[in-house]
Amino acid sequence: MARRHDPERRRRIIDAAIRVVGRSGIAGLSHRSVAAEADVPLGSTTYHFKTLDELMVAALRQANEGFAALLAARGGPEDSGTDLAAELAALMGAWLAGDRTGVELEYELYLAALRRPALRPVAAEWGDAVAEQLSGRTDPVTARALVALMDGILLQALLTGTPYDEAYARDVLGRVIPAG
Repeated sequence: MARRHDPERRRRIIDAAIRVVGRSGIAGLSHRSVAAEADVPLGSTTYHFKTLDELMVAALRQANEGFAALLAARGGPEDSGTDLAAELAALMGAWLAGDRTGVELEYELYLAALRRPALRPVAAEWGDAVAEQLSGRTDPVTARALVALMDGILLQALLTGTPYDEAYARDVLGRVIPAG
């Protein structure tokens, strides 16, 4: 029997892994659960991703694209004539107002890097990319501080279940950004 060419299979497996983690958490992720979710043979998941860490790296990298796409759609924080704190607070609000499950999933995969060293470089990519974009508007140290603060604000909103307070975020972010 000839092998069927399926160029989208790898992407479908990653999408399935994201859905599994979204529904069952990291603990529910296995090659078998992903294969069932993607409706592919088990051998396909292990062919494309030898280990679960490889699969989680691919899922985290794809999940990271959500915030980057939102940032790019808004033109990034490049206009020096705008209030950077207000821009970032609005961006976080828009991200949380979208697919909140996607945001939760991204943070679950991000925090999984604490126990899975293979995830650490890709977990750092998000912060590095955002800090690099912010460095066009502020110094690199302040950019990293803003990324850390945004992470904290987003995690608190997710963990406590309280509504996102854009005015609070704008105020706190503004305190980190040097005047002038």
